[in-house]
Amino acid sequence: MKIARIEQFFPRHRMRLVRITTDNGFVGWGETTLEGKPKSTIAAVEELTDYLVGKDPLRIEHHWQHIYRSAFFRGGNVLMSALAGIDQALWDIAGKHYGVPTHQLLGGAVRDRIRVYAHWGIGSMTDEGKAAAKDRLEMLQKKGGYKAFKSGPGGTWRAHEPPAVIDAFVERAYLMREWVGPDAELCFDFHGKMTPALAIEVCHELKGMRPMFVEEPVPQENVDALKLVSDHVPFPIATGERLLSRWEFREVFEKQAVAYIQPDGSHAGGITELKKIANMAEVYYIHTMPHCAIGPVAFSACMQVDAVVPNFLIQEQVDAALGDGLLKTAWEVRDGHIELPTQPGLGFEIDEKEATQNREGYSEELGGEYYYESDGSVADW
Repeated sequence: MKIARIEQFFPRHRMRLVRITTDNGFVGWGETTLEGKPKSTIAAVEELTDYLVGKDPLRIEHHWQHIYRSAFFRGGNVLMSALAGIDQALWDIAGKHYGVPTHQLLGGAVRDRIRVYAHWGIGSMTDEGKAAAKDRLEMLQKKGGYKAFKSGPGGTWRAHEPPAVIDAFVERAYLMREWVGPDAELCFDFHGKMTPALAIEVCHELKGMRPMFVEEPVPQENVDALKLVSDHVPFPIATGERLLSRWEFREVFEKQAVAYIQPDGSHAGGITELKKIANMAEVYYIHTMPHCAIGPVAFSACMQVDAVVPNFLIQEQVDAALGDGLLKTAWEVRDGHIELPTQPGLGFEIDEKEATQNREGYSEELGGEYYYESDGSVADW
């Protein structure tokens, strides 16, 4: 069995897919979406195609090592996202070749179903804003029985903000707690927009409603700044969606800088590396909550690892990740969980007609231009 063809598609906003076909007809799917750089991974996959065509698709670790190590420059978000999609597709082929879900090839499941959280928040305290938030909450509770939700402060944040700005976010957070009650988990993503001092101040305002975690309180580059926040906050801190390998997570682990990590299955080298990162975290009693805010192929790949990792806590899930309109059978959430994938490979049947579209136009997808209105200086996304 040899790799015969590698193709790429752009079927949805914020969704880039790779399809690998073997000479005996097996097809594997992966997702190479890289927010903010919508064209870059396409070029990277094209470069890697020259190496992969004609190779045995089952030598997954060998190919991973070659792609990561053989070029002089290692890692980076473009290479690791391209590698992630290819790795996912190869694991999809391997599962189909052996007739088992990919998680069976990773050591077998350690749980019977996978816990997920949904994105939900109160964006505005106007009557219309609260009504829209209430409607979405009721839909999520009724349709999927969700018991965990993630929101965030949104907007741009300076080194410090006046009390009115902080209080407005905190008020919405406590109203969320009032609506869901004490049995639900609430999480807040700061998107790395704050300084350590501001993040600590805001977290202390939230401690009375006992969040499940605060995600990326500060940018990911400085682990000591992250640990400073963790050391001064009485609930878990999480990070990791912009860290791309075991090597980048190493310092976070060694300094016990967070309670939870969030490697992204389509940015951090795919299934192969996602499992290694999680296994490494287990030694430090750090739990995993894989990041996935893109499409259903990436989400399905994450769930294969979630199934086999003892220190898994919960999986991020956005609406598009369930695959409605792209998968022949969308993933179904019941009581806040998804049953283990049982079909061979990544566990889905894709609608080839939908998946092989190429959407026209260009979108920044978490890129673009962001400035502070007051003085025109550059702000973080």
